[in-house]
Amino acid sequence: MNPRIAIIGAGPAGLALALHAAHTLPQAELSLFDTRPLDRDVAGDRRTLALALGSVQWLQQLGTWPAHAAAAITGVHVSQVPPSFGAAAVQISAAEQGVVQLGAVLPFGALVATMQAAWLAAAEAAPQRLHSRFGTPVTALKAVPGGVELDAGINENFDLAVVAEGGVFADQARKAVTHDYAQTAWVGTVTLAGATPGLAFERFTRQGPAALLPLPPAADGTARAALVWCVDSGDDPVRGLDDTQRLALLNTVFPREAGRLLSLSPLKAFALGLNAERTLVDGRTVRIGNAAQTLHPVAGQGLNLGLRDAHQLVEALRFNADIDAALKRVEWARAPDRWAMIAATDFLARSFTWRLPGAATLRGAGLAALQRFAPGKAVLARRMMFGGR
Repeated sequence: MNPRIAIIGAGPAGLALALHAAHTLPQAELSLFDTRPLDRDVAGDRRTLALALGSVQWLQQLGTWPAHAAAAITGVHVSQVPPSFGAAAVQISAAEQGVVQLGAVLPFGALVATMQAAWLAAAEAAPQRLHSRFGTPVTALKAVPGGVELDAGINENFDLAVVAEGGVFADQARKAVTHDYAQTAWVGTVTLAGATPGLAFERFTRQGPAALLPLPPAADGTARAALVWCVDSGDDPVRGLDDTQRLALLNTVFPREAGRLLSLSPLKAFALGLNAERTLVDGRTVRIGNAAQTLHPVAGQGLNLGLRDAHQLVEALRFNADIDAALKRVEWARAPDRWAMIAATDFLARSFTWRLPGAATLRGAGLAALQRFAPGKAVLARRMMFGGR
């Protein structure tokens, strides 16, 4: 099989797929498209990515893991703002799960710059089959017999097109399964005193979940964390506050174990919703990552799901000479992991809109029960680290 494959989108999922395919499918001709020009510096993009252990391990295997820029997650503390059922909390540690880390946190730019450099080096070594098409937007896709026609300034035919360019919920065309959670995510970074290195926090509040994810310390050694703060868009307690007021409010949200928040970066707001395709595969077009499913960040699994999409697609092409047979295998293999994660995040996101008497108490009771039930906690930890594999 000597397929011509177009990969549309040079973010983490698209680059991971391109690099894995370059090494694993030596007969394939790969063209990587992205709207951004190659001379645009991506290294300075400070958006934060949270990656599960399985994703970290795969990127290490690809030789594209920027360890210097990443902070390991060695523990997770999940709790609910009081009053709750016995101040319940679930605590998962890497040590109790027999791993060095549960995952890692790093800037978007550090990862993409490393992956892009690896792709460009691979393309330079094999220019006859690996093609970089940066600064080249793909404006249309059309099914043709035995493949896909791309409009990227000129029309070109490929055996397979992989769309890995998803964007954020507010800017997306609506897919088959969609729901606006009427929530806003405020994201930024904080500095802390008294924080435990490597410990991540997820706090369930009446408005929505709030999370602190460990980052590498500042140059002076001060602890830093990425903040994701989800609130009701219609009754937003954050938008009208200045930074001092926001910091004071945040110090009432997180438990004492998180430490004391000292400073807060300017925050950016993003609308939250579910937007998912029913299937990854449509003829000879495959969508992965945010192009296939945009999720609520409550479990931090969106990019991890996209990376698993990419890995499974390449592996299916590796072991199936027939592209259509490979795509059927991908659709069958990815469905349980995709829909389990879509359902779990959707359930949790919607639960914050419930105003039923006793809902918070029930959630607290569930946390307390999970903390006591070690086998259940182990299953949850493995699902978060490796997905449904």
